[in-house]
Amino acid sequence: MNESSYERGKSESDETNKYHVPNLERALQIMELLAQRPGGLGVTEISNLLDIPKNSAFRIAMTLYNFGYLNREDGLKSFTLSGKLLSLGYAAVSDQNLMEKSLDVMRELRDMVKETVLIGVVIEQKGIVLEQLPSLHSFKFWVDIGTAWNMHTAAPSKAILAFLPESEKIKICQSLIFKKFTSHTIPNLEKFYKVLEKVKVNGYSTDAGEELEGMHCIAAPIFDRNNYPIAAIWITGPMERLPVSVFEDMGKVVKEFALRISFRLGYFNR
Repeated sequence: MNESSYERGKSESDETNKYHVPNLERALQIMELLAQRPGGLGVTEISNLLDIPKNSAFRIAMTLYNFGYLNREDGLKSFTLSGKLLSLGYAAVSDQNLMEKSLDVMRELRDMVKETVLIGVVIEQKGIVLEQLPSLHSFKFWVDIGTAWNMHTAAPSKAILAFLPESEKIKICQSLIFKKFTSHTIPNLEKFYKVLEKVKVNGYSTDAGEELEGMHCIAAPIFDRNNYPIAAIWITGPMERLPVSVFEDMGKVVKEFALRISFRLGYFNR
């Protein structure tokens, strides 16, 4: 006897319920709700709007906060979405789109400065190299795609961190371990914050042999249409070709090329 449509529907419903995870569903509902409320919501508002118990809303929101998916400003009780989902989204499905809008600009920058040009993102408090175009010089720096960099020394992480929302920036910075690599390595959080303040004013960041003696880098952030720093591009080369004396001029150049990519992604410079 053929299975009736009712029986099939009941079977499919039973199978769906078998793998139903209520708290996961609520967590996704909270993130979708906050995506519609960029100004943030308190636990009571979340509870009322989603019709879930207040204590459940609080526990789920705090779990999302602890994993970096939500922000919570000091002194405020409201939660907002962090940029982590955006970063993960770019890593999962949009790297190609980012690269399509970046490669020709990176190539033009490489041809101008003749040094290695790279692009990377910060995902889950780690910096990752997405792509690079090698220097035109016979002696060049080269890293594998997917290489992770040290957040407290690398120019690209400084470029991104400086423009993150304050709570997100603080959370990442407070997790850093300031391992000393050279005499130029930033030694502590206090000085790191001062460096980030300067980066935000200048619009570019540098690495003057902070991890590898003799290697210099200059980076600038790439922004999306929400003015969020989703990536950074940077140039790297030996100190003989990129001395500190050219940092300011080169920084302005890298910044301009990064802005060209940002504008392609819908960035509006307010």
